Amino acid sequence: MTKRNMAHVVRAPEEVVIYFTLPIMFVLVFGYVFGSGMALPGGGSYREFLLPGVFAMTMLYGLGATATGVAFDVGRGVVDRFRSMPMARSALVAGRSAADLIRAVLEMSTLVVCGLLVGWQWRNGIGDALAAVGLILLLRFAITWVGIYLGLVVPNPDTVGVIVFPAAFPLTALSNVFVAPELMPDWLGAVSEWNPLSSTVAASRELFGNPGFGGDSWAAQHSLLLAVGWPLVLLAIFVPLSIRRYQKLSR
Repeated sequence: MTKRNMAHVVRAPEEVVIYFTLPIMFVLVFGYVFGSGMALPGGGSYREFLLPGVFAMTMLYGLGATATGVAFDVGRGVVDRFRSMPMARSALVAGRSAADLIRAVLEMSTLVVCGLLVGWQWRNGIGDALAAVGLILLLRFAITWVGIYLGLVVPNPDTVGVIVFPAAFPLTALSNVFVAPELMPDWLGAVSEWNPLSSTVAASRELFGNPGFGGDSWAAQHSLLLAVGWPLVLLAIFVPLSIRRYQKLSR
């Protein structure tokens, strides 16, 4: 199942290009056009502040590809064909999650190279940098299962595509991807700090040694803990839901 899903990526590389276009545009617009006019608490390069957020944001928007791909399989009857084969009932969704994780590794590698080309760098050594990448990929793995569940519940690629963006955009807007929570109104800053996306971004900034991490709240002081905890909570909820939903479709 993993090989099958990766073959679809190879046969449709334009999809990968499309998913890279948005984060690259954000880097160029916010990093070069608006970056000179944006201040950070404590100072530092805005581009170095921005890039970890773009890494995590790209993983979040991968939700659309996952949900659409699963909905497409369900809608065109692929599930019915696999149901007649001697295979585990969880194989289709597990293979999809593994393929999306491999794809996420390739996307992260490309984004890191792009970041280095525009002046971003990690400052705490390769070990901490790999740990930061691991946290971002953990978030992507958890989001993959959210996408799998959405694709199984709404087996229409057009419909699920409409649902994903309104769900993902508020998480990005109400996070620390573009603006530090300290610069927001108090209530909005609190929402931003407890955002699962913000936890991963803050923890990755700390591990990369980039500016923008820190704060006085509990969430800001324990971003590493939350960066692991939030994805585990999502996995604990959506893995059983996805497998159960798939089993119901297979009956």
